[in-house]
Amino acid sequence: MKRKNGVRGLLAILLFVTVIIFTQCSSSKNTTKFDEGELKNMIENKSFKFVAERTEPLRLKPRYLTSQYDVIVNKDSLISYLPYFGRAFQAPINPAEGGIQFTSTDFSYEIEPAKKDSWNVSIKPGDQRDIQKLYFTFFNNGTATLNVTLTQKDAISFSGRIEKIK
Repeated sequence: MKRKNGVRGLLAILLFVTVIIFTQCSSSKNTTKFDEGELKNMIENKSFKFVAERTEPLRLKPRYLTSQYDVIVNKDSLISYLPYFGRAFQAPINPAEGGIQFTSTDFSYEIEPAKKDSWNVSIKPGDQRDIQKLYFTFFNNGTATLNVTLTQKDAISFSGRIEKIK
């Protein structure tokens, strides 16, 4: 009887260790570590792409995104292709206009150094009535967060990574 319990315990430990190893291997993200100067140049030159991997709606559970969603920032344009999950206070007239999808050519752009190895960027589109503010936090390890404040919808947050524009 003791031998069966010992084998079961050993199998349980082995299974636990295997699950931990596979979880750690599969959760390693495809991030690029930037040196401080490289990240600073991308941010100051308004030349980067934020790729959303996870979303945290205000009143819903967080979820991982399975499709490619991003925000591209150039010197003269801001292109957003993000999903929206949450409470909308006014539905769009055209159902194809769901999510946070827009192109802006009139926006303010403010940079603020944050704690060690991070930067805060605040973008306020002037030609989008539904979008109040996009607030990014970029880290030198290639990860980033985005908080979006909207006029007719609850706020939503995204986490993901920053990439160079190709």
